[in-house]
Amino acid sequence: MPFQLLLDEEDLLRCRFAVSPLWETQEAVRTLDRPERHGYHLPWLRRIREAAAALDLRPLWMLMPAGGHNPDFICPVPQGSAASFEEEIVRVRATPPEVALTDIRAALDSVPGRRDSPAGRALLADPARTVARLADLVEQAWHTLVEPEWPRLRALLEADVAHHSRRLAEGGFERLVGELSPRLIWEESTLTIAGMRGDHTRVLGGSGLVLMPSVFCWPDVISGYEPPWQPAVIYPVRGIGGLWTRPTGRTPAALGALLGRVRADVLCALDEPAGTSVLARRLSLAPSTVSAHLAVLREAGLLTSRRYGHQVLYERTPLGTTLAASPES
Repeated sequence: MPFQLLLDEEDLLRCRFAVSPLWETQEAVRTLDRPERHGYHLPWLRRIREAAAALDLRPLWMLMPAGGHNPDFICPVPQGSAASFEEEIVRVRATPPEVALTDIRAALDSVPGRRDSPAGRALLADPARTVARLADLVEQAWHTLVEPEWPRLRALLEADVAHHSRRLAEGGFERLVGELSPRLIWEESTLTIAGMRGDHTRVLGGSGLVLMPSVFCWPDVISGYEPPWQPAVIYPVRGIGGLWTRPTGRTPAALGALLGRVRADVLCALDEPAGTSVLARRLSLAPSTVSAHLAVLREAGLLTSRRYGHQVLYERTPLGTTLAASPES
């Protein structure tokens, strides 16, 4: 059955990108319970195994049925492009009990018998208490599972947004959709998400669309959000394959001789746009050292820089990419 969003010209004008630490926290919780998502994240899973075992995430998992309704209030669409977790969790805690009750019922009804189970009845008995309990669990999950890795995750997500924002400006929405995921199909003002369960059609009617890259949603593309929530499409971030790995000694020797080994390493580490702090951690260098090399590479025409949110992202120019890809002699 189709899962479709119908956009008009006003919706296209209001299309925007966002990065959400709250969303990544929710998807990290979901990933722990879904082995089919583990492939890219085994290093992360090994690091957080003991800490995750101390969390009782069962109430959240109860409301995360595969292919069924997941409560929108637990992870509302971010209002800005880069809200903090603290700002987002405040919105969760402010959810009216009647809104939460409707959302929770829909999630429990997605699995036969779950609503009438003792755990299901407990979630429904006191919606206000349930909202507070779920918000506490999400906050614990943030501090345990995601916050220690957030600088690395945020850099990858913001690099994705910078790349796709530029692609949107260059080629328009139709071309962008095909690059976000092969599961997204744009035809006759209709965005179809292939592979999603359920029959869902929503006319956006000028509300616009939020596009959010996600580390932990891979390999899924996720959408939904019923009114009054703004509709969103969440897609796997670019560059996830190298997220948890350190770069190997792949700097060409000739390039190292030309630029100096450390400066060449900085250039070659920019397979994806990144900021100074991320490169410093990636290369085990002082941020001041990385910053100095970035400035020289930019002045030489090998890098460009652009500000996104709170940080400056650096990206190789075509010349920089050519030099970084030079074969070993």
